[in-house]
Parts: sequence; C-alpha cells; structure tokens
Amino acid sequence: MSDQLLNVAKIRADFPTLDREIRGKTLVYLDNGASTLKPTQVIDRISRYYQLETSNVHRGAHFLAEQGTIAFEESRETIRKFINAKDKNEIIFTRGTTEAINVVASSWGDANLTAGDEIILSDLEHHSNIVPWQLIAAKKGARILVIPIDQNG
Repeated sequence: MSDQLLNVAKIRADFPTLDREIRGKTLVYLDNGASTLKPTQVIDRISRYYQLETSNVHRGAHFLAEQGTIAFEESRETIRKFINAKDKNEIIFTRGTTEAINVVASSWGDANLTAGDEIILSDLEHHSNIVPWQLIAAKKGARILVIPIDQNG
C-alpha cells in the first residue's frame, strides 16, 4: 500500500486521544473490541445528534424520528459503498464485537455447520470468541479444534 493510501500521521491526527504521550511514549491503542477510540468527525457528529437530533429510530412519526430513521438507513448505504457490499441490507449494526461474533456464530453456523464439521480457533482467542462457537458446535454436532500460535504464526 502506498503512502498516499495510508498516511498514518493523518489518520492519527483524526483521533484526539492519540495526541497523548503515556510515560514519555506516543500512545498506541489497540484494545478495540468492546469500545474504540473515536475520530474527531465521529465525536462532532455524535455531539450534534445529542444536542439537536435525539430521537427514536424506526419508532415514531414525528419529525425528529423521521429524520433519525432516514439518517440511520442512509448510513447503511454509505457503509455498503465503503466495504463494497452488494446490498445495503447486508449491513447490520451490533452493539460490539461480542454481539457480532454471537450473530455470526449462530446465524452462519446454524445455516452452514453440520455434524462432524470442525471449527478452528487459536489458543489466543478471547472468551467471547470461544463460547458462541462452543454453543453452535454442541447444537450442530461439530467439533472445535484449538491450534497453537508460535513464533511463526
């Protein structure tokens, strides 16, 4: 990837938290599973929503609810284009990684796994990426294989 496509300094500048130094070192933050740092653009947009637009999406016929619903649904199209999905209805929103993994394991697993199939996990998985697979494996008669990670991957 060329420097024009990935300008790390420019990307870091969008995240106010990354401006900090911790113990004399530039902050690097990779703990993004349950929560994540927000770029200034997101902080500004969320602030505007809470200040001027708070409403219930898909739950009202008043102006704010209608506008919120339109913005919510338009975001699916924006995301669809960004990730090159075929249809905006392929875009679903979850509250975080744990819920997303549960959705994938239960929906994809239920539709695709059969007795005797193997689900491969590494020995470094977070608990939230183990339990959903254990549940679907038990339901479908699949088995889980745990592979070790070493210095070569």
